[in-house]
Amino acid sequence: MKSVLHLLIPLAVLSACSGPLSLYYREGESVSRAQSETTQCQVKAVNDVPVANQVRQSPPTYWPGRTYCDNRGHCYRSPGWWEPGRVYTVDVNAGLRNQVEAQCMAKKGFRPISLPPCKQSVKSQVPPARTTKLPPLGTQSCYVKFDDGSFQIITPGQAG
Repeated sequence: MKSVLHLLIPLAVLSACSGPLSLYYREGESVSRAQSETTQCQVKAVNDVPVANQVRQSPPTYWPGRTYCDNRGHCYRSPGWWEPGRVYTVDVNAGLRNQVEAQCMAKKGFRPISLPPCKQSVKSQVPPARTTKLPPLGTQSCYVKFDDGSFQIITPGQAG
């Protein structure tokens, strides 16, 4: 039972941590409209710059053999071996597609932002409420993510 707890505690801590919230932002816009505009621009970007996957392989690695000696001074060398490179896929159009998406959103008046997760001390001072309209942002703005995927943007010192 103890070993299970040792595995669950770090997992719970890791799942409580979250990274930044990246989204397109235009003050006063509804979240649903921003999401809809983002989807439209993503579809446009995929149509204009389709996925172009290429299969690649990292270089192989040579592991030289080792020399072993016994206590009588007799030595021998084990043979070396090659380890094949890792095979992976790269979408060579991903960067251009992201650029087309960002330009499309810019034409609609949105800009990309990234907000850090709120610290517990900030979260505890504000009642939980999903953000439905993108509020004014400040240097201390942060977000709280809810289990259903929605979020709350909080700017300390402002109602929000």
